[in-house]
Amino acid sequence: MKLKDLLENIEYELIQGNIETDICDIVTDSRKIKPACVFVCIGGASFDGHDFAAEAARLGAGAIICERKVDVPEGTTLIQVENTRKALALMSCAYFSYPAEKLITIGITGTKGKTTTTYMIRNALELAGIKTGLIGTIETLYADVSIPSNNTTPEPYLVQKYFNDMVLAGCKCVVMEVSSQGLKQDRVAGINFDYGIFTNLEPDHIGKNEHKDFEEYTYCKSLLFKQCKIGIFNADDAHVESILKGHTCKVETFGINKEADFTAYDIKHEFEGGKMSVEYKIKGKLNTELKVNIPGTFTVYNSLTAAALLSHFDLKEDVIKKALKDVKVKGRLESVSVSDKYTLMIDYAHNAMSLKSLLITLREYDPGRLICLFGCGGNRSKERRYEMGEISSEYADLTVVTSDNPRFEEPLDIINDILTGVKKKDGKYVTIPDRKQAIKFCLENARPRDIIVLAGKGHEDYQEIKGVKYPMDERILIKEVLEEINGN
Repeated sequence: MKLKDLLENIEYELIQGNIETDICDIVTDSRKIKPACVFVCIGGASFDGHDFAAEAARLGAGAIICERKVDVPEGTTLIQVENTRKALALMSCAYFSYPAEKLITIGITGTKGKTTTTYMIRNALELAGIKTGLIGTIETLYADVSIPSNNTTPEPYLVQKYFNDMVLAGCKCVVMEVSSQGLKQDRVAGINFDYGIFTNLEPDHIGKNEHKDFEEYTYCKSLLFKQCKIGIFNADDAHVESILKGHTCKVETFGINKEADFTAYDIKHEFEGGKMSVEYKIKGKLNTELKVNIPGTFTVYNSLTAAALLSHFDLKEDVIKKALKDVKVKGRLESVSVSDKYTLMIDYAHNAMSLKSLLITLREYDPGRLICLFGCGGNRSKERRYEMGEISSEYADLTVVTSDNPRFEEPLDIINDILTGVKKKDGKYVTIPDRKQAIKFCLENARPRDIIVLAGKGHEDYQEIKGVKYPMDERILIKEVLEEINGN
């Protein structure tokens, strides 16, 4: 297509060259430059695409998009814009012929609950015969295609490519996680979402290369509601007014503690035969009862969010009930069936905040013992190790400290840091560095009504050691351990 067509929604200055230039692709990685592509100069944490502009021209790039003037040969078309990230997003929309306009788009933002809620929504829509794509922390999913994710919200070129692929695959909807970083970096610029959802907000992703403070984190989350038609908000969240600030969408609310458009009440936590669930009723714009085979009050919030969104579709009530009851999300309070006497779960909780929330939730079910197995990643904050150790020791009856992704650190050094936190409280603990052996210890010593949670790895299927990712899926480890225990 012509360069001028890619630039149709962008304010720019033509420094040199010709916007009638034919373009074959859009590239941001200098290693992927090919003749007749547009090279967009993006600044990153450890690199700046502007430094590779001359190299891009030498390799045959048909045009270069920059924020400041760069030194390129006279024959190279050079376009200057105010924000190359936003320009990349808008160009990507044009390059794939605006696929978001051919889909019902649902964006979900918040600190917790995004992943589970996206799967709940997709599960229900698919069950109703509405082909739906999904983009999120675990994978991009549509038809029979599953692509593992590197980012919760991909770079804009990939977002638009996935949207286009979904349209070609016959999808009518897409539900996606929209991260604060994705909003900050304009990865979803150019998309006018049909629905935006706010789950909750707590301090997270604050620090170097992320958000400078909680105020910026909050502001970035709020941006979704300036580019969606209908916003669905958690009325119970302490920061909802900050998220609503400057919104341009129609507002709907859901909640438990405050009267809302969709209010959950008469909540019951069930624990029978090693299986945990929640049951509750909804009143307001939707009047029904739901049961979800995932434990916890935050499951009420996630499923209530999904139900509020699904009320905008012409779905039969039994479809919504069945979809939400049976939904299972890999690594998110994922129940693994091993016994009807005790419960085994896998969860992605890998920081203090998420681990505390998880353990408090499981405590609601009055277990015989709550056993928490976890490790911490290497080359990451030691504070996280101390905090997670202390929280597990406080809220679990037994902490099993093991290895996670040691990366370039020694596993025992990480374990010793965790133990510094563990010893601040009175909980019992054991250390078993080998994760498979740690799991085996838990299963061999399980008692009736115990809840065992394997925290930290979640959906991950690898262990990173000295820069190499080795296959390691906890589901496979559990299967192997059971075979050893049963003598098979």
